[in-house]
Amino acid sequence: MTLLLQISDPHFGTEQPPVAAALLRLANTLRPDLVVMSGDITQRARRAQFSAARAFVKSFGATPFVVVPGNHDIPLYNLFARVAHPYANFRRVFGHDLEPVFESAELLVIGVNTTRAHRHQDGEVSEQQVERVVRRLEHAAARQLRVVVTHQPLVAARANDIRNLLHGREHAVERWSQAGVDLILGGHIHLPYVTPLHVAYKDLPRQMWAVQAGTSLSSRVRGNVPNSVNVIDYDASTMGARRAVVARWDFNQASASFEPNMQHELDLDSESLKTPSTMFL
Repeated sequence: MTLLLQISDPHFGTEQPPVAAALLRLANTLRPDLVVMSGDITQRARRAQFSAARAFVKSFGATPFVVVPGNHDIPLYNLFARVAHPYANFRRVFGHDLEPVFESAELLVIGVNTTRAHRHQDGEVSEQQVERVVRRLEHAAARQLRVVVTHQPLVAARANDIRNLLHGREHAVERWSQAGVDLILGGHIHLPYVTPLHVAYKDLPRQMWAVQAGTSLSSRVRGNVPNSVNVIDYDASTMGARRAVVARWDFNQASASFEPNMQHELDLDSESLKTPSTMFL
């Protein structure tokens, strides 16, 4: 049994201390094997905001993290820094590797940096990045949960989010499906949902799911969607098909705690590709 906690878009600089405290309590209860932070760690990529993010991460103790940058983690107003060293403050806290990889007996998690200094919000994945993921997947074990982490989404659940989709996504989805990816985790739009990519994209050879997360800590919530995180429970101990349960946990202001909202069980090895187009978490 392996537990993965997805925390996205905390936007340190706009974080809410009661929500952060509640999330730490949830993590202490769940004791995840890995925490994934899928971008927009800060609001304006400032040193103090990254320092706050570092203090938050240290509160998890020895729990490993996979952290990829988001568009907000590149300076916006400091044009010199944006061009000359856009990831300086990110690297000061999280290290020089912008595309980290985590591997255990049951997990293979591959980070992809989809931000670009020349783009304001849009993300992009290059041919070189796509093939780097494919090469890494060639060595994956059959029972591992194979996960790619981007910041921008690969599929939209609502029409007004189409403009936020990742550039180069069609080729990436096709190649990663061929290589055996199970889940693609993302953030950016502060809207949590699960979408079967094998329905959104035609002629994929296997099932593959997009798992989008809301904003975990920021006051910049979207509409009526509260602060939330995703908890992915994966069990490869049985001899049957691999399954993952993706659960959304929402912050409840009345109880000042994160509480389970809904969950979906994904049959990762099913031969049937007939599934709903979108399942909101």
